[in-house]
Amino acid sequence: MNNRAVILIVDDEVTNIEIMNAVLEDTYEICFATSGEQAIEVARTVLPDLILLDVMMPGIDGYGVCERIKSERLLADVPVIFTTGLTDQEAEVRGLSLGAIDYITKPIQPVVLRARVANHIELKRLRDQLAQMAVTDALTGLSNRRHLEETIKTEITDLAANKDWLSVILLDIDFFKSFNDTYGHPEGDRCLIMVASALTRAMHRSDNTVARYGGEEFACILPGADYDSAMRIAQGIKTQVQALNIPHSGSSISPFLTISMGVASAIAENDMTSSDWINHADQQLYLSKAGGRDMISGTVFTQEN
Repeated sequence: MNNRAVILIVDDEVTNIEIMNAVLEDTYEICFATSGEQAIEVARTVLPDLILLDVMMPGIDGYGVCERIKSERLLADVPVIFTTGLTDQEAEVRGLSLGAIDYITKPIQPVVLRARVANHIELKRLRDQLAQMAVTDALTGLSNRRHLEETIKTEITDLAANKDWLSVILLDIDFFKSFNDTYGHPEGDRCLIMVASALTRAMHRSDNTVARYGGEEFACILPGADYDSAMRIAQGIKTQVQALNIPHSGSSISPFLTISMGVASAIAENDMTSSDWINHADQQLYLSKAGGRDMISGTVFTQEN
């Protein structure tokens, strides 16, 4: 598998692109654009790890491209290095104020280019690792509660534009305290990891998100899924967990591990919040527990209810 970092070179002079490509192509995957408009399109498509951006270009200049890139959620964290023949401090300050991280002056010096690019690629890799750790549950490798709530918020904004559905499933392992008391916490951790894997297998789409909400509670975010679709996915989750056949002698309802689930579905609207889905799903989860556990309860809600 190719894990080389991707660098987007933007310059209206093809000769400059060829020079930088010759310096970097042995280490990185290179793509290029010869205008500001093309640079923005390519960046959205390939999501590069770093952009080498010419300042002086016809149409949208480098400053305009940088400003556009930093305003887009998916591109805002991509480091931008300006490549320019300008040497005045005012031009450098302007670029840095727009979010660029460095300047390389032309004519390009290969040793300088390699070193600057390598340093910033490594810094981005470390930042990405820290960002991933901040939103990941250490035990299961799933998203954590913080990432869950951020993801719901983002999905509301994206889905509301087309009045599309969003569904959230909250689920709880039945009698998990008793499981830990009976088998010990190491087996409890192993159980959580197995359930996390079962949840991931039950997801139908790559944009579905599975998270550990806390303790023995998990959540699934299903953008575009209406109530019927979400209930089918919930049933699929139930089937996957049943297939684990994890013994649970401390359960009063089954000799094997079971889960209770609450499903909340609604058409996304801009003034809704992540709490709307979480609270309604939690209410349904409570009904499943109160109804005897090992159950799925669900609701379609609106802003009014």
